[in-house]
Amino acid sequence: MSYRVLLCCGAGMSSGFLAQRAQAAAKAKCPGMSISAKSQSVVEDVIEEYDILLLGPHYESHLDEFEEIAEPYHIPVAVIPQQIYGALNGDALVEFTLQTLRGQD
Repeated sequence: MSYRVLLCCGAGMSSGFLAQRAQAAAKAKCPGMSISAKSQSVVEDVIEEYDILLLGPHYESHLDEFEEIAEPYHIPVAVIPQQIYGALNGDALVEFTLQTLRGQD
């Protein structure tokens, strides 16, 4: 199965590193998964190109806003747990993404 994952954060630095690590982990766990990191300022412009939107923990208070943006496209939105985000744990992010997507089926 192929999934297009969008990670959202402020400037994109931390999520960029996490996306790189998750992309490497996805090669083994879910080869069809592609993971991109973008600034929150462009989410509305690119959301329709993705299957799921994952927010950095610092955007948890904006979850409702991002869900509103994603809703017309039926795209799930989830906040990345701090322990995954803080450790830049690509393996755990892939697992979290798959679990979140399975919960949408």
